[in-house]
Amino acid sequence: MSQIPTEADVLTMLDTLSNWGRWGADDQLGTLNFITPATRRRAAGLVREGVSVSCSRPISTDITADTSFQPLRFMVDSGEGRDTAPPERILQRRGAAEFIGMVFHGYTITHVDTPAHYFWNGRIYNGRSCNLITAREGAQVEAVDLLRDGVVSRGVLLDVAAVKGRWLEAGEGVMPEDLEAAEKAQGVRVEPGDILLVRTGYYARRRVEGPRNPGRDGSPALHVAALPWLRERSAAMLGTDTHNDVSPLPYPNLGNALHVVGLVAMGLWLIDNGNLEELSRACASYRRWEFMLTVAPLVLERVTGSPVNPIALF
Repeated sequence: MSQIPTEADVLTMLDTLSNWGRWGADDQLGTLNFITPATRRRAAGLVREGVSVSCSRPISTDITADTSFQPLRFMVDSGEGRDTAPPERILQRRGAAEFIGMVFHGYTITHVDTPAHYFWNGRIYNGRSCNLITAREGAQVEAVDLLRDGVVSRGVLLDVAAVKGRWLEAGEGVMPEDLEAAEKAQGVRVEPGDILLVRTGYYARRRVEGPRNPGRDGSPALHVAALPWLRERSAAMLGTDTHNDVSPLPYPNLGNALHVVGLVAMGLWLIDNGNLEELSRACASYRRWEFMLTVAPLVLERVTGSPVNPIALF
């Protein structure tokens, strides 16, 4: 069984797991460099049934226990009263439109984190200054529009909750041996360029028991202790059904340790708050836990992430 790292051990990971300079001083893609044309061709070959499965949660304007910032929907125009208005008014407008506003970083919206999302000691991935992310200009480097062509690779679901036969509890971290147990049970292995999805069952529990506040009630997640394993396997991207950090925080002085080490040191792009329930059932039905995965964020200039709807294709 893996030993739980100390705070000093996690701080050491910022050096031992660092990818700074690995792909050159100008690199902004980090671990996405592991995805190659050959990787994409291999992923396309996994499409056999022609079935697509969303890995996204719905975006709701409801205020719930896990809402950090309420998404806003403001109707600029609607159809109310258009059927009984005078003819001249009916012809003035014949459509509906809305304004949508949201802070997608948080606990509820499925989204991508770019390396620019987190800093440590004033630095972001590849040693750049955090001053390159400003209030006026936004993220001048490592922004989500780097992914304008989308991310396509082999997706691998490690269904830790299914292997354990239960959803993971608050504060419970997924360790390297949990990942390897899932690999063995499912007959799959995480390989270079893969997008790794890890199911803890947290979203399934939310559906059954209702929303919980991770800051107050806690949540499971991949433990920062698993990041050396991800680096060894050369995973291109990590996504889970949580906000990707164990809470209550195991290392309060470090904050969200997986985000810090993953984004800042490794340049590991994250998918937070995924919905892996339908994907889990599809994998069990087809008895294979590998598939083509497409991640297509909005092309937002100078933004540290984006809402996203990852699509698995079987």
